[in-house]
Amino acid sequence: MTERTLDTAASSSCGCKVGRITDQYDLNGLDDELVSYWTDRTDERYSTRDLATHVNQRVLEAALDEVGLQYKDGEVENTYRLLTGDDVSSGTRVQTRKELERDSIPVEEVESDFVSHQTVYNHLTDCLETTLESPSDEERLERSRDKLGALRNRTAAVTEDTVAQLERSDVLDIGEFNVLVNVTVTCEDCKQQYTIRDLLDQGGCDCE
Repeated sequence: MTERTLDTAASSSCGCKVGRITDQYDLNGLDDELVSYWTDRTDERYSTRDLATHVNQRVLEAALDEVGLQYKDGEVENTYRLLTGDDVSSGTRVQTRKELERDSIPVEEVESDFVSHQTVYNHLTDCLETTLESPSDEERLERSRDKLGALRNRTAAVTEDTVAQLERSDVLDIGEFNVLVNVTVTCEDCKQQYTIRDLLDQGGCDCE
């Protein structure tokens, strides 16, 4: 693993989107944080998706500070989740945006300044010249868990919204309901079934 020194990373901003929002929102020390979190050799190392979330939460926090909005510990993180989470219903997301707009937060502008994990990766590798070794098997498994978990949550949220809309339109008759999405994998050799999480956690099928 090679790392660009933190002093160099913090010395100047660049012209990419991360550099622009760093200047726009006065996100002091952001480059230092990105390099440090991404190159951490411990289990606390951030993926580029984690880093994108970190950047976006700092952007949201700066926007709240700009209008003098008071918030408690954890509120910025929760507000960001309500705006972007795959497991959040569209109704909750709309309500959150309306509440922010009432507090004079330019929600559309702030959301347009949110960055993707690919943008963060490009900033790290191109602008900050930071590189990593290939991910370990455990890192690959963890990323797969995150990806599949997000897809499952998204499926549940879309299903919940669809059922609720049909119920409100009197097309579907249903009381209080919950949506549960389960994914199973069947080994065709031994016919054993696993939830995808169990399969990833144990690293393979028992017959192997």
